[in-house]
Amino acid sequence: MSERRTGGLPGLRRLDHIGITVPDFEEARAFLVDVLGCEYLYGNGPFRDDSGDWMAEHLDVHPRTVMERLHFFSLAGQALLEVFEYSAPEQVRHPPRNSDIGGHHLALYVDDLDAAIEHLRAHDVPVLGEPTVSAGPSEGQRWVYARTPWGTYIELVSYPDGKAFFRERDATR
Repeated sequence: MSERRTGGLPGLRRLDHIGITVPDFEEARAFLVDVLGCEYLYGNGPFRDDSGDWMAEHLDVHPRTVMERLHFFSLAGQALLEVFEYSAPEQVRHPPRNSDIGGHHLALYVDDLDAAIEHLRAHDVPVLGEPTVSAGPSEGQRWVYARTPWGTYIELVSYPDGKAFFRERDATR
């Protein structure tokens, strides 16, 4: 028997997509398709409002911002990535670190962590350190961070025999 959720966002069903802003769309497309194996779906743009405040009101960016490109990719047939390329006055051109407010990463589950690391290194993707073996509720998991060409962190994670948390939770059900 599963627990019934109470409260929360009415009608929430699933994650739809994750949006990422990149400095160079062609570089991002090559990484997403050639390195990660994403499927390119479609694109739009540019979008701009040269005289009003639509961009500021709807996207919380400078009113003269131009969304040069907006493209969608399918990641392993399960998640969608919406990739933006903007030009904007006062645009910050460096990504946040994980410790910065707004810092983030994409966690990608892989079946064979060592093979995935080897693949990234063969494509000159910076891998940060060696795999970490988790303990406690995450026992059974190994993970490592890497960085995309534009600086977004990705985490490769694998737990082919499950995590302690899931085994313990399932045993109490």
